[in-house]
Amino acid sequence: MISLQSQHTQGAGPMKDDKRRHRLTWRGGLTGVLLSMALATSAQTPLRWNTQPASPAPAIAQHEPLPTQPASIPGYLPPVEEVMPPSSDFNVRQLEAIAQELVANQRVPGLAMTIVQGGRVLSARGYGITDVSNAEPVDAHTVFRLASLSKAFAGTVTGLLVNEGSLRWDSHVADYMPSLQFSEPGAAQQLTVAEVLSQRVGLTHNAYDRELERNVDYNTLVQKLAYAPMKCEPGECYSYQNVAFSLVGNVVYGASGQFFSEAVSRRIFKPLGMNDASYGLEGIEASPSWARPHVRAGGGWRSLTPKPTYYRVAPAAGVNASASDMAQWLLAQTGHRPDVLPAPLLATLHAPVVATPGETRGSSWRRQRLNAAGYGIGWRIYDYAGHRVVFHGGAVQGYRGAIALLPQRDLGIAILWNSESSLPSGLLPTILDRAIGLPAQRWLDVDPFPDVLYAEDDSRPTRPNLPRTDKHGGAHASSANANPR
Repeated sequence: MISLQSQHTQGAGPMKDDKRRHRLTWRGGLTGVLLSMALATSAQTPLRWNTQPASPAPAIAQHEPLPTQPASIPGYLPPVEEVMPPSSDFNVRQLEAIAQELVANQRVPGLAMTIVQGGRVLSARGYGITDVSNAEPVDAHTVFRLASLSKAFAGTVTGLLVNEGSLRWDSHVADYMPSLQFSEPGAAQQLTVAEVLSQRVGLTHNAYDRELERNVDYNTLVQKLAYAPMKCEPGECYSYQNVAFSLVGNVVYGASGQFFSEAVSRRIFKPLGMNDASYGLEGIEASPSWARPHVRAGGGWRSLTPKPTYYRVAPAAGVNASASDMAQWLLAQTGHRPDVLPAPLLATLHAPVVATPGETRGSSWRRQRLNAAGYGIGWRIYDYAGHRVVFHGGAVQGYRGAIALLPQRDLGIAILWNSESSLPSGLLPTILDRAIGLPAQRWLDVDPFPDVLYAEDDSRPTRPNLPRTDKHGGAHASSANANPR
């Protein structure tokens, strides 16, 4: 439950007036971009950057056409859409065999993988076990903790409220939280909904996550934001947050009259048929089948009781879901449930708002594949070897996961696992490379082209029958071929 109250406190001295005037000049341009994207009718399109900086867009009235260039991403070019089938290298049976190999000998205890393409569920299965201390098989309905994959749900439910007219992207958070204060006087009153969801609050990176991990409650942390150092004014820079991101829960409550988790359930879980999905520690523990978190212990794994800490910031890290749930979520996010998530809203959610060049460093696949990176509305947007990929990763004690959309191939992927191992992380770029047809790279320390496929293996677990959803939302019976980040 998210309170609407926070302590009113006095912050530090003001920032320079010329910086404030500059921010206000282009704030209207960016807000206009988001508003017009929400109202336009164009579908999602691939992202491309060039090396020439782009000028900030002028303010745009809501009735004007969708602009071709987001305001704050240098070098963003008008995208070109050409949906193509996956490459001939894309073999779902091989990918399932790789997933099975990842759980062999408990390299990771359990894993769930979902792949959708062209509006069909190609695979939604579980692998391995839920708990090394009480082994039960992971299946399509075993629930995992999503950690920061939850942020896209927050952005999406907010966008649905914008579509309803209950809220605006440029609504001020302080309208719903009048006592909200930051250390710079007036900064909290300028913060907009879009800035929260695109990680442009202005606070230093992961403000008060350490306190959250020490079991400090959300309302107390909101009060402490009045003392948090500011990296920039709201809207001026990217800085990833969990506590401050969750301010959007207060906004959703104020705009809808529903608690945040209830609003997501009513507008997303139920209409999409995400029947295993829930919020919070109580939600996952009430699931008939759920994967326990695991940490390393000696040469193996030890299961734990999930920590409640990041569940306290529900918009940032509160969702629990199964492979079956993720199939429905991916179908909707790839545009095949317009009755629930219309194309103009998806275009808004999946567009980059602020550059995040640090994302192009780190793991080997990021260094080798990413040409540019940005953050949108609860999503990361990458130029992946010249192809737009909409992505998010998540990690919290004993759970990790990754989700990606490849619009040019009408492909969606979600991978969830119940351990702190980074091993399955390489599965995502392996799938993307196969779909695009890129030369094989060894992102995993397992054979990326296993000789024995499930199709040839009589010991292959039975794949559950899963509903396939057409573009109108109709169901068809078919056989399905740390900190949060």
